[in-house]
Amino acid sequence: MPTADTLPAGDLPAWDLTDLYPAPDSPALESDFARAEAAAKAFAAAYAGKVADAPLEAAIAEYERIQEILGRIGSYSGLLFAADSSDPERGRFYQTVSERLTAISTHLLFFTLELNRLETPPDAGRYAPWLRDLRVFRPHQLSDEVEKLLLEKEVAGASAWSRLFDETTADMRIPLGGESLTVGATLNKLSDGDRSVREAAGRAVGAAFGERIKLFSLITNTLAKDKEIDDTWRHYARPGTYRNRSNMVEDEVVDALTTAVRGSYGRLSHRYYKMKAGWLGLEKLQHWDRNAPLPGDDDSAIPWDHARDRVLSAYGAFSPELAAIGKRFFDNAWIDAAPNPGKAGGAFAHSTVPSVHPYLLLNYHGKTRDVMTLAHELGHGVHQVLAGAQGCLMSHTPLTLAETASVFGEMLTFRALLDAAGPAQKRIMLASKVEDMLNTVVRQTAFYQFETLVHDERRSGEILPERLGELWMQVQTESLGPAFEFTPEYSVFWSYIPHFVHSPFYVYAYAFGDCLVNALYAVFQSGHPGFQAKYLDMLRAGGTQRHRELLQPFGLDAADPAFWNRGLDTIAGFIDELEQAG
Repeated sequence: MPTADTLPAGDLPAWDLTDLYPAPDSPALESDFARAEAAAKAFAAAYAGKVADAPLEAAIAEYERIQEILGRIGSYSGLLFAADSSDPERGRFYQTVSERLTAISTHLLFFTLELNRLETPPDAGRYAPWLRDLRVFRPHQLSDEVEKLLLEKEVAGASAWSRLFDETTADMRIPLGGESLTVGATLNKLSDGDRSVREAAGRAVGAAFGERIKLFSLITNTLAKDKEIDDTWRHYARPGTYRNRSNMVEDEVVDALTTAVRGSYGRLSHRYYKMKAGWLGLEKLQHWDRNAPLPGDDDSAIPWDHARDRVLSAYGAFSPELAAIGKRFFDNAWIDAAPNPGKAGGAFAHSTVPSVHPYLLLNYHGKTRDVMTLAHELGHGVHQVLAGAQGCLMSHTPLTLAETASVFGEMLTFRALLDAAGPAQKRIMLASKVEDMLNTVVRQTAFYQFETLVHDERRSGEILPERLGELWMQVQTESLGPAFEFTPEYSVFWSYIPHFVHSPFYVYAYAFGDCLVNALYAVFQSGHPGFQAKYLDMLRAGGTQRHRELLQPFGLDAADPAFWNRGLDTIAGFIDELEQAG
């Protein structure tokens, strides 16, 4: 029987970006650049210094129209680069586009700055939610000259360091078993059924990143210092505050979440991994055993069309409308699934702009976990389609709520597969789901704690690579528990996590979304009247409402500390079932 690693790439879909532009050198792309630049200059001439007296709703509508053009261009270059970051020409195109977009954006910068200087919020008509969210940043706004400087220097600052990280990891080839593998392919071996293969992969990843640890430490230190400078000028209370503001969630709510998760490590991850060690016949687990398949899991390949059918069927059983939107991603070339060399690792859904459609990037190896990833990213995509009606400025959901549809899609798919499984397979599936939840809730909370420690310590000076490793081992030991002992090479595993580079303090949003969905799914299971309609309305709202407003129809409140324990109880309940099954 073929394994997941032998799944032919030819069976997997590739996306078609011509819905954005025909090619990097297309006249349509250059025409949009010219249109956007002319419109931005005309907008500045019409409104700069006059925002207080402008017909605001009409002005915002024009601002949105220009942002839509810029967003379309930026999405195209970003997706091209993500598909093959090792291609120098794509890297050059991506950087050139970023610089040109930044130059055009400087003509528009005055608009939001002037709006935020107004003492009383003006009437923005249908754009009132956008203005509400904009004014969250009013206390942190700097002078026009400084804001313009920061915007223009971004392409030679944080963005450049992010690009260096992407290109470095995309170019890396790791020797393993006589092959030369990409980082993603090597990491995938950490889920192999053969422990010797997992160990070899774990040590190989450690060696490869260990050889480059000075570079990754420099990137991390530089970005942390860059953020510290920005946070200091803007008077943010702590390193994570900007992200929380962007997510339209209070620091205290995030603190309640992370405190609840860390307080549950014992009943969740520590308890589960002790059981897993027993199932694997091991006294202690090593880091390469964390995602090991359980005995009885044949790890046979799941063809792409089977994965598609399973996910769409689960979506359709919940809501035909949800499945119909999801089907469009497969009927059209909106998904890129093959794990090709040079391609960005992991998976994501990119919304592009409302006038086009989202795209999904996956690295599909045919494992059950990959089916769950497909369900997850498709949830993002469906959410983005539904929210698109809110327009370019208000369709984007804060990260904390952006994970709702994705994790809910995973849960729907998991429950459907579980119901169809036999007793032995159910146990394996339940354990696999627990592991996914622990990876989402416990692991991401540990990531958040690592970032917090790093950014706090960086304020006292540069952090040596060895110290970064110590901080990493500290949070991993705390979160994973006494079932593990960690070999030295694991101390560099922090260096491959892209979220630390691209989106500091993003990671808690996964735990937020998972716990929220656990609570939301419990409401659905209780037979809450009109749940599906309310759920779709929540997705359609995009960024127009905050978490309190969105959850109120379901009787949920994320500001209540008991809310998070309700979500964590779902994970503990699954572990209880596994414990009782023996």
